[in-house]
Amino acid sequence: MLFQTEQSVTAADKTFYQLRKAIVEGEISAGTKLSETELSTKYAVSRALVREAINRLESSNLVERKANIGARVVSLSPEGLVELYQVRESLEGMAARLAAQNMTDDEIADLNQLLGNHFAEVKDGQSYYQEAGDVDFHYRIIMGSKNRHLISMLLNGIYHLVRMYRVQLGMAGPRVTTAFDEHRQIVRAISNRDGELAEMLMRRHILYSKNNIASKLEQLSLDQHKRETL
Repeated sequence: MLFQTEQSVTAADKTFYQLRKAIVEGEISAGTKLSETELSTKYAVSRALVREAINRLESSNLVERKANIGARVVSLSPEGLVELYQVRESLEGMAARLAAQNMTDDEIADLNQLLGNHFAEVKDGQSYYQEAGDVDFHYRIIMGSKNRHLISMLLNGIYHLVRMYRVQLGMAGPRVTTAFDEHRQIVRAISNRDGELAEMLMRRHILYSKNNIASKLEQLSLDQHKRETL
């Protein structure tokens, strides 16, 4: 399971979750080389636990290894964004279509309630941060697909890398209000059991999200270039 109860979390799990959260939220910057010694000191655990966590992060596509360099946090790049969001658009579009078919009435009611809770967060148009798991709109729909293979491909494959782009580049500014409106349209389609429309709206929503993040990456690149030329 991707998310475990507190009682079942081992020391290895805790180290992994702490490192994953730090990477996703940018506390450990993209492109940073990971030192087992430094991380074991920071988190007060053995190097063996840190090594295990790094291996799991590599499987989650948050860390990459390069010859003569070692383990590094992946970089957020325009090329990586395009490749990731092409896959995300297809898989989450399918998840939305299946969710419209397979979610129970109670699950759809809970999804509507979740969206209502999110509304308070976006009224000021400044932030739309969602923790991983049940309070994340996209996670709920992925789980609502009820397709085990699809769930595994998304949650164990690209979910947290997607979150890394979303959290660091896509959850603030003018895009917030439109993203929430798109979520509301998707939920309406799911509530109406219109799988075809839910898939189309989800794919469009992810495309708009990709375009928003791409423009922010481009601006960051321009800002960095200006600093280097000063």
